[in-house]
Amino acid sequence: MPDAATERVGRRLDALTFGLFTVALGTNVPTPLLLVYRRTLGLSDADLTAVFGCYAIGLIAALTVSGAASDRFGRRTVVLPFAVLAGLVSLLFVPAAEHLPLLYAGRLLQGAVSGVVFSVANAWLQDLAGPGGQQSAATRGAVSTSLGFAIAPAMSGVLAEYGPAPTTLPYLVHVAVLLVGLAALLTVPETVRERRPGRLMTLGLPPEARRPFRAVLAPTATGVFAFPAVAATVLPLLVVPDGVGVAYAGLVGGLALAASAVAARLGRRAGGGGGPLGMTLGAVGLALGVVAVATTFEPLLLPASALMGAGGGLCLTAGLTLTAQLAPPHTRGAMNSAFYAFAYVGFGTPLLLAWLGSVSGTVPALAAFVAVPLALAAWLWWELRSTARG
Repeated sequence: MPDAATERVGRRLDALTFGLFTVALGTNVPTPLLLVYRRTLGLSDADLTAVFGCYAIGLIAALTVSGAASDRFGRRTVVLPFAVLAGLVSLLFVPAAEHLPLLYAGRLLQGAVSGVVFSVANAWLQDLAGPGGQQSAATRGAVSTSLGFAIAPAMSGVLAEYGPAPTTLPYLVHVAVLLVGLAALLTVPETVRERRPGRLMTLGLPPEARRPFRAVLAPTATGVFAFPAVAATVLPLLVVPDGVGVAYAGLVGGLALAASAVAARLGRRAGGGGGPLGMTLGAVGLALGVVAVATTFEPLLLPASALMGAGGGLCLTAGLTLTAQLAPPHTRGAMNSAFYAFAYVGFGTPLLLAWLGSVSGTVPALAAFVAVPLALAAWLWWELRSTARG
């Protein structure tokens, strides 16, 4: 029978996991609504890709300071105000349907808020779980984030397609759920007991972790969001006709991110070694996506999205597991930020593909890009095998 202390830790972990989920839920609410914004604001596909991609700019900027700040000032001190800000940013999207600058500002701020909460909340989970619970903490972080990402586009797409006020109601629903998440976060205590002075802009990498971070963690991180971003935005915009509406686009995005959540949970068995498999699954899904674009055969989007999402989920669990193993407690926040900084570079993949498509054509660009995750899978497999033998 678990003792009272164990039950108390379990309740706090559950509260923090749910709070992280409610923040993650907001990040993909705008994704299927891109089809609505294209209509209301007269945007091109390149404009939509830019709106989606600027999320990564705000996020990476926030990651440069958030983790180190939480190591210095505390996890709770950093997470709570930014969780509140997540709700305010959702409300900012309500008037954005008619004002493009607000749409850009909303996505930029959404990225900044997400960067802070995701990196610091994962460090907070690792602190609460203690030395023996790092694998569990990594799985909790990966699954809660992926579930939030997954539910949001499906919910948003259905509400926008069949409910009143398509560009308002999805955001109000997120704010309502977030209020419950904030109440849960208020019950979680601070875990940083010693305030350590130091630089606020740091990767937090101890000397012994620098090579494995560069050789394994950083390449693994790039697959976390690159695959779901392509599945949720690039493929639906290229294959789904305007007449189908946002519900189908939301389904495609939601399927990718649901597969990511399932794979993140199953990937616990693989631990830090799930990166090569994740890259391989992502490459296969991307190849199916190329066929879907070339033939405009919409049903292929479903298995393509599921495979790409699963690849991202495996990369996320593998990366968080390795981060927890490599980071000493006093740099845990900064190192989680470093991992997420590389992960969110993947959100720039739609921008890169849009540029390549303008130069060489959409299908050739997508087809050539399949080689990238395959090469990374081979590299990660070799590095992990060499480390195991060494």
